[in-house]
Amino acid sequence: MTDQVIQILDQLTSDYQIIECDPQLADTAQFCETYGYGLDESANAILVVGKAEPRKYALCVVLATTQVDVNKVVRKKMEVKKASFASPQETQTMTGMTLGGVTPFGLPETLSILIDSRVLERPKVIVGGGSRDRKIYVTPQTLAALPSSEVVDDLAKERFRSE
Repeated sequence: MTDQVIQILDQLTSDYQIIECDPQLADTAQFCETYGYGLDESANAILVVGKAEPRKYALCVVLATTQVDVNKVVRKKMEVKKASFASPQETQTMTGMTLGGVTPFGLPETLSILIDSRVLERPKVIVGGGSRDRKIYVTPQTLAALPSSEVVDDLAKERFRSE
């Protein structure tokens, strides 16, 4: 999977950086704290499942400072009555990747990639690299150039922080 990810990146852009990381620190908050990146430059790739038959899936890419609006925006985009986050096992089955390493690069073209418009406001973002031991630092335009991607306004909502 990781070689395929690099091939796709090379086809789409030359402006990316592979960041090796400790697999134990792959979860977003730990990664950012340990390696000195801001949550506002880190984008999470989260698989959502529509509770319809046949089941529908979409990969949502949102900044780590936000949360996917599954119940309103994503559900409507997927044209289903109910949607939820996919389980770690479903994510592994659909993407071939484990949580903390899921990347939008190298997925089947039948899987929709929904990108929150806030992601495109960043000069570069960090996304999973296909495995828990690497991340990709890339321009958001590269994500938007993926064949099955769509930029969606308000796909995510700001997280409420308690001060």
